[in-house]
Amino acid sequence: MRICSSFVAVLLFVQYNYSQILPQRQRADIVDMVLEDRFNNLLPQLMDRTGFDMWILISREYNEDPVLKTMLPSTWLNARRRTILVFYRDKTKNTIEKLAVARYNVGKNIDSAWDKEKQPDQWKALVDIISERNPEKIGINYSKYFGIVDGIVKTDYDEFMEVLPQEFKSKITSAEKLAIAWVETRTEQEVEIYKQLVEVTHTIIEEAFSTAVIKPGATTTDDVVWWLRQKVTDMGLKTWFHPTVDIQRTGEDLQSHIVSFSDRPKDKIIGPGDLIHCDFGITYLRLNTDCQQHAYILKNDESSPPDYLIKAFADGNRVQDIFTSNFKTGKTGNEILLKSLEQGRAEGLKPSIYTHPLGLYGHSSGPTIGMWDSQGGVPGTGDYPLYENTVYAIELNTTVTIPQWKKDIRIMLEEAGFWGKDGFKYVNERQTELITIPRRE
Repeated sequence: MRICSSFVAVLLFVQYNYSQILPQRQRADIVDMVLEDRFNNLLPQLMDRTGFDMWILISREYNEDPVLKTMLPSTWLNARRRTILVFYRDKTKNTIEKLAVARYNVGKNIDSAWDKEKQPDQWKALVDIISERNPEKIGINYSKYFGIVDGIVKTDYDEFMEVLPQEFKSKITSAEKLAIAWVETRTEQEVEIYKQLVEVTHTIIEEAFSTAVIKPGATTTDDVVWWLRQKVTDMGLKTWFHPTVDIQRTGEDLQSHIVSFSDRPKDKIIGPGDLIHCDFGITYLRLNTDCQQHAYILKNDESSPPDYLIKAFADGNRVQDIFTSNFKTGKTGNEILLKSLEQGRAEGLKPSIYTHPLGLYGHSSGPTIGMWDSQGGVPGTGDYPLYENTVYAIELNTTVTIPQWKKDIRIMLEEAGFWGKDGFKYVNERQTELITIPRRE
């Protein structure tokens, strides 16, 4: 796919001015450019792959189907009234129709196909479109396991099925595979954007984990958390979850996973000798990042972290390497999880893996590869296979015994990773060394 010169120019602007986020008008241009490419080039491929020749999405204002939400143009913040989208793929003619059974065109990509003056009933207008095209397989968004693609509400489903002629009812099926594919698959344009998003995320963390923000002995973990929130706001960005910052140190027991994930102590003062950790992500140009990194607060007589923490961090990187080496197209999330855990344990490591798809949503649709409380596999979402051109939050930890602290610690890491035809790669690098505060050469 050819990326146009104006798109490249914008990427260069973002790349070399990462602290200067694009103004809203330029963001809208990028969002609409990416969306046009996805509709015209990606969607036909996905419909062919999953065997659908018609896909129908139905939503009402402020109660949007999460998948339909990703299809709205930059100037639509919500659906309007009842918005019905119909995509019809004629594989023989190699065409795709993008229609809205709505009073308005849905941006430049989806044309209104309903003349209310000629047909006052919106549902009958939808039936007319279906009847004229006579599709073989019609997908609508419902799913038992994947919440993002379970978008049709009961009222809309009941009213649609009530008016649908009997000969088409047998053709209705869950669009789960198609909807997941739409949500999880990244285009070349999106991959290029993603590199910049991850760089911005890393840069914000780098500033947060510095003496510009942290004054050892005075700054609290919550101070850093709210600095991150404010920084994102000041940059004109959003975060899709509230950041966290926590401390591991000698003399304090390692907390359980549930405390680490949902009940971290707040306002702990950061001091010399502490190993600190953050969980932070941003939303920009309709994509999301999710990143966890570590920093060590140097003592006065230290110029680098202790060797035992350097070794512990290397163990975390090793778990990442084991895990991502087991990615293979067609393998399920559960298969990748169990093989990786087995291999890590065989090397004497104590891994825990809880990786999730990342993209149009932070906790997106696609294969779930472990949960912190489901290390034996995840029914349903863990049984979904790995496809190419997808992005994941490579989220995991390893527990390491630190004799000098007389306790265990966890090295908790998370970075955006891309799986494509050439294998696995990080979207924009990963942390391989502990950040030090202050930084000393």
